[in-house]
Amino acid sequence: MRALMLISALALAGAGCAGPPPPSGAAFAQEFGGRTAGPPRSCISSSQSTNLRVVDTQTLAYDDGPTTWVTHLNAPCPGISSLSTIIVEPQLGGQYCKGDHVRGLEQGAIIPGATCFIGDWVPYRMR
Repeated sequence: MRALMLISALALAGAGCAGPPPPSGAAFAQEFGGRTAGPPRSCISSSQSTNLRVVDTQTLAYDDGPTTWVTHLNAPCPGISSLSTIIVEPQLGGQYCKGDHVRGLEQGAIIPGATCFIGDWVPYRMR
């Protein structure tokens, strides 16, 4: 019994140390299933902030012509949903970069949700 508890504890500890799992949600698969992922980048140009949108509570997408850039936040971000206003606090003007702060403002709310952090940006292009 003790060995089983130890194995369970080690498995849970190992799961906490692993990086974020690849997105597997139905919304993500439906939207990006026909696209090919490219190498990640730390920063992308943010010339039109209206192109930033929510895929799910932990994933944002930025449409730039035929390429859609996808970033996964450090954790599911409270306040971020498809109806939220996304607030990004970029460290470099004109770019969204890994580590930038992002918060969601739910409809009808006056105080944004918790601060989350943008990860690397992965380009998805049509095959």
